[in-house]
Parts: sequence; C-alpha cells; structure tokens
Amino acid sequence: MTDAGFILGSYVITFGSILIFAWRTIRSGKSLSDGMSDEEKPWL
Repeated sequence: MTDAGFILGSYVITFGSILIFAWRTIRSGKSLSDGMSDEEKPWL
C-alpha cells in the first residue's frame, strides 16, 4: 500500500495523456476536413 499513490498517479497520467492525444487528433482531423470539398472526402 505504500506505492498506491505512485501507481494511481501513473494510471491518471497515462490515461490523461491518451485522452488528450485522442482529442487533439480528432480536433486536427476536423479542422483539416473543413478545408476540403465534399468530392475529396471518400469517407462521405
């Protein structure tokens, strides 16, 4: 139990980093797709 704070803190930092990375990736993709016409978007 002496290392519980370190372990929980590591989990918080890890999952927080993953969430921030995913959020920034999605935000970047949305801003890039705004500059494209619908003909250039094969996923639509």
